[in-house]
Amino acid sequence: MIINYIYGVVGVLIVSIVSLVGVFFLSLREDILKKYIGFFISIAIGALLGDAFIHIIPEIMESGMNIKLASILIISGLILFFVIEKFIHWHHHGEEGEKEENHINPVGQLVLFTDGFHNFIDGAIIGASFLVSIPLGIATTLAVILHEIPQEIGDFAVLIHSGYSKGKALIFNFISASASFLGLLFVFIFGNVVEGASLWFMPIAAGGFIYIAVADLIPELHKTNNTKHSIIQVFIITLGVLSMLALTLME
Repeated sequence: MIINYIYGVVGVLIVSIVSLVGVFFLSLREDILKKYIGFFISIAIGALLGDAFIHIIPEIMESGMNIKLASILIISGLILFFVIEKFIHWHHHGEEGEKEENHINPVGQLVLFTDGFHNFIDGAIIGASFLVSIPLGIATTLAVILHEIPQEIGDFAVLIHSGYSKGKALIFNFISASASFLGLLFVFIFGNVVEGASLWFMPIAAGGFIYIAVADLIPELHKTNNTKHSIIQVFIITLGVLSMLALTLME
């Protein structure tokens, strides 16, 4: 049984390291990064919506949760993240003497919170899978990694767009990804109890993903009226959704 715990720790460590995919963008010049930030945000929108509607919500339905209860929890997630963003706005508004160039768009903090919440669930799922069997744990870890890559690229882009430096975006993204270790620890301590608890967390996380994509990121794309860029954005959003759909074939 000890070997199962070791495999679980290694699996979550690998998933956390995937968040460092943002290192690739550190090699890009700042002006180039800003020029194409809209396209990266488009990837984030597709990945968030695809993850919510193609992965999380169907998994909730397959778990046997009552549809009305699941719907209420998803709506609760939307409202929760609306309130969180309001709180962040109030916090920033109340700060005196804040320099404009140091201002951080609240959506960046919201993405970090939501992603951390989701990573906690991923860690719990990986841990629970390894407790069942090592092959199942490896398969689950692989599925999570493939699912994380497009999302982490999008998250990194959103953090840059929100005002974080490239270095800070990378560090905070990694810290958020490390929340998966808390999920792993939780499942190792409480065993099967976490399986039932995660079913309640998942629809709330889905609501958070939908809120960020629709309320925060899509309006950013509306700031660009260029027809060519708009067509490309739609294409990239669709590509992000299809990438999430493709992952279901590998699960």
